[in-house]
Amino acid sequence: MDNNDNNNMVKRLYAGDKEVILIGTAHVSRESAELVSRVILEEKPDSVCVELCESRYQSIQQKELWQDTNIIKIIREKKAFLLLSKLLLASFQKKLANKFDIKPGEEMIRAIQAGKDVSASILPVDRDIRITLSRSWRIMGLWEKAKLLFQFLGAAGDVDDISEEDIEKMKKEDMLQSILSDVEKSHPVLRKILIDERDIYMAQKIKDAPGKKTVAVAGAGHLPGIVKHWETDIDLGPLEELPPGSKLARIIKWAIPAAIIGLFVLGFLQGGVDTGRDMIKWWLLANGILAGIGALIALAHPLTILTAILAAPLTSLNPMIAAGWVSGMTEAFLRKPKVRDFENLSEDILSLKGFWRNNVTRILLVVVLTNIGSVIGTMVAFPLILSVV
Repeated sequence: MDNNDNNNMVKRLYAGDKEVILIGTAHVSRESAELVSRVILEEKPDSVCVELCESRYQSIQQKELWQDTNIIKIIREKKAFLLLSKLLLASFQKKLANKFDIKPGEEMIRAIQAGKDVSASILPVDRDIRITLSRSWRIMGLWEKAKLLFQFLGAAGDVDDISEEDIEKMKKEDMLQSILSDVEKSHPVLRKILIDERDIYMAQKIKDAPGKKTVAVAGAGHLPGIVKHWETDIDLGPLEELPPGSKLARIIKWAIPAAIIGLFVLGFLQGGVDTGRDMIKWWLLANGILAGIGALIALAHPLTILTAILAAPLTSLNPMIAAGWVSGMTEAFLRKPKVRDFENLSEDILSLKGFWRNNVTRILLVVVLTNIGSVIGTMVAFPLILSVV
């Protein structure tokens, strides 16, 4: 089915009368970027496929795209965690690229430019990262999500210990997979979503590319999967859908507030006003204080912190609203991001300090950390309320 070129990062695949030259790369490797340009210019393909989704492709093509971000819409659509994770991943990649004096995603940029030089069609063939991350979130609990956030923060931190040899090792796995490796151990199905599904998706997209000769550029960690599924015809529809949340999760989401309210009623009926009042007091304190601490860690505006404290005890009893959404909206109103915040985003995400300094990322941190604080508050309040009963 395929013949390996002298470089084992280049494979030749065939589908009918179509030839595909598949190049495996490291996303911050100068060697990979040079290999991509050389192969495309030598082969002069009809189309060039790149491991980018449409949104990432547009962000490369339109540098000012961030300025059109509607932060309020992101909070309303419950995408704050997704966007923050995407920015933290970009931070890790960009810091590595700066260390080794190469632009992040340089091999994709080179592929696009070389493709244009030979008048090839340029096709982004990866699944939208928002769908990939959203499908992952659906199977992760709060603890895994919090752990993931801190893994991203750690990855976005110090990269001084990473060597050129480490970069070459990264060719063996996907960047997102390497950062999520610990979470993947507790949820093996994550590999299916992060890697296997994307391998299948890209294999079909590459086969569907126009012309008789195609050069496809993807992270080397995807090569085995793309080759494995090359001869299988794939229906991409199911891979682009968000699966419904589990029935158990929906039941738990409503059962916890119902149990809390039931305990309040029980406290008033059996223990009287004093017992009921004590239960409500612990509920207000645990939820409010811990949600406020979350907002405080995000360096939110004082009024935002107050809003988190006041909102959390109420939103925790309503599964349709989260404390982080309320505090995030408040922070966005009080510290509305300016054009310069979006212009400086690419530089600010290079440091953890920058994430807290930039109004865009700080709002995202307010949403996420307030929600984490509120959920922990619920967990703390439950035994306190039971002790009063």
